[in-house]
Amino acid sequence: MMKFTIKESEFLKENEGCRIATCVSDVPHIAPVTYYFEDGFFYFATDYNTKKYANLKKNNKIAISVDIYLPSQHKAVVVQGSTTFIEKGPQFKQLYEIFFKKFAWVREDPWKEEEAPFVKITPKTKTSWGLG
Repeated sequence: MMKFTIKESEFLKENEGCRIATCVSDVPHIAPVTYYFEDGFFYFATDYNTKKYANLKKNNKIAISVDIYLPSQHKAVVVQGSTTFIEKGPQFKQLYEIFFKKFAWVREDPWKEEEAPFVKITPKTKTSWGLG
């Protein structure tokens, strides 16, 4: 399991927006998502009709960039890893409660099990900078 430093973990928990990159047939796709980071794993929600979902069904490899750009103060954690879908069950319910409390967009457009999955990212490699 990938280990994150204390500063990396703090940075990842302080932020909620990132960009994810997926790829199928040598065609990359990048998308912004909101995420939740806990115990070394990243989680985000998607819809079944999205390009990112279709790509991840065919190729579960992913890259994620959490970064803040300020001149001379760029901070980032970039991770490559693999994904699994969480569509129902206790883990889905637990993640849904977290997302419901954390993000207004979930409260404004709620969903149920098997209507939209969560994606769990298991990091394999990481790079970070600007976190002192």
